[in-house]
Amino acid sequence: MSEKLQKVLARAGKGSRREMEAVISAGRVSVNGKTAYLGDRVEGNEQIRVDGHAVVLKPAEEQVCRILMYNKPEGEMCTRKDPEGRPTVFDRLPPLESGRWIAVGRLDINTSGMLLFTTDGELANRLMHPSHKIEREYAVRVFGEVDDAMLQRLRNGVKLEDGPAKFQKITYRGGEGRNHWFHVVLSEGRNREVRRLWESQDVQVSRLIRVRYGDLELQRQLPVGGWTELGLKDVNYYRKAVKLPVETESKVKVNEKMIDNAKNRRIRRSVKKHQQRHKQSVRRNRK
Repeated sequence: MSEKLQKVLARAGKGSRREMEAVISAGRVSVNGKTAYLGDRVEGNEQIRVDGHAVVLKPAEEQVCRILMYNKPEGEMCTRKDPEGRPTVFDRLPPLESGRWIAVGRLDINTSGMLLFTTDGELANRLMHPSHKIEREYAVRVFGEVDDAMLQRLRNGVKLEDGPAKFQKITYRGGEGRNHWFHVVLSEGRNREVRRLWESQDVQVSRLIRVRYGDLELQRQLPVGGWTELGLKDVNYYRKAVKLPVETESKVKVNEKMIDNAKNRRIRRSVKKHQQRHKQSVRRNRK
């Protein structure tokens, strides 16, 4: 059976389906030596190239889906390369023998917390798509006067420049003076949506941390800037949530365990080394 070209490229780890649609539209993909167009379908035995580089295609059943949980720090860009030389979320990720890590959505530079990466572009696309209603939960610190009427407006929905939006749930978590912490839940990932919802009520967001994606929470032992690979149970939770076939294999040798102390120390050392290398690079660029 034929499949859409962007779907095949996404499954091959070249990017999310949305990213591949843009690449095809830009004329960067060829099939059997001819420029491909958006809407083209392939059988899977063609010679496909992206920017002149051959794409290794494997049947879906031969690929092992991998997912990383990353604890993003503030100050990192959700892009592969930044023209200004700022650190990116891809800088610390483990190398792959084939394919590449694909970010499941984005967090803006001033937002920290849970960010998922996968080798399966189709999974990334479905987890991001609002039709699957995958919840995202954020811890948010706001500055300003907040009353019950405001919270009710945010639950009922307010009009933003790109359409109506609302929080599915708002839970008060304490605070002092004009600084208050809330946990809020959304099931879509529009650009800066949490910040824009609060700002629509003339309240300023001073901290924003993603703490949950779907049913999985950010692991407490995972240090800022650290990552861990999810075991088979958690990988299949996400696959089932978006109606993809379950996996039977995993690259994680010991599944379903929280990060132990030894691994935690290794992650912290790796994070510290990365930070030192980045500082050295910044100093060299300034000279």
